[in-house]
Amino acid sequence: MRTQIFSNKVCIVTGGASGLGREMAKQLAASGASVVLADINEAAAQEVAAEIAQTGGSATAIHVDVTDAKSVQALVESTAAAFRRIDYLFNNAGNAIGGEIRDLSLEAWRRVIETNLFGVIHGVHFAYPIMVRQGAGHIVNTCSVFGMAPVPLNSPYVASKFAVFGISHALAAEARAFGVDVSVICPGYLQTAMINHMDAVNASTKDVVAQIPVKLVPVQRAAQIVLAGVAHKQAVIAFPAYVSILAFIHRFLPKLFMRLGLRQVERFRSIRHAAVNWKTAADIAGH
Repeated sequence: MRTQIFSNKVCIVTGGASGLGREMAKQLAASGASVVLADINEAAAQEVAAEIAQTGGSATAIHVDVTDAKSVQALVESTAAAFRRIDYLFNNAGNAIGGEIRDLSLEAWRRVIETNLFGVIHGVHFAYPIMVRQGAGHIVNTCSVFGMAPVPLNSPYVASKFAVFGISHALAAEARAFGVDVSVICPGYLQTAMINHMDAVNASTKDVVAQIPVKLVPVQRAAQIVLAGVAHKQAVIAFPAYVSILAFIHRFLPKLFMRLGLRQVERFRSIRHAAVNWKTAADIAGH
């Protein structure tokens, strides 16, 4: 990684208290960046900031709820006031709820989409104008393999990440003339707390994780790949190799992609618990 790229840069990392955000923040600080750790779990963010300080790095922890526009506005404005600029914004905060669409509540949809999609929108809305005025900056949006290949059983996450993928490309075209770069991160399955503690509707998290058909990427390695891609201003940072393969199959071999999806659904239904309140169309029609 070209570590000198991040030396003396000001970097906001949302979701910086755990997972990929935590690891990126630590590596950015080790490269000489001033890192603002933004997370809804302020205590955990403070712990990460203390770890970074112990190794000689610079980090500040701030409580932020990315679903709240005013909270994100305060984050961006306080960072700009303290450092006089914002060089990198890593829109990384996210969550997921697994399960079949028939079992999902509207609250589940809103919770995932408000965090994953509006968290990005809020970050862009407040940080992008500052970068335009600066004539420089880099926005990095965390997407997923699910933003390139719409697999079943995680539909709120898929919906939010497809939107993030699209927004990132649209913004990149608009931002180029102002000296602002945009990257979108599309990793596969990472070894993070989101995987180990993911909410699963009508199935145990342990059983769902056991069905993941690929090896999880260590989060430290994932952060190295991401930051190397950002340093080289890659528009799309997709890894491991199966991410690009799945995206290719989805686009050019849709029948094969459907067969893979059907197989995945069949396997999930072998561990799915009976839904307590599920009503069929016939039940609803009878009322």
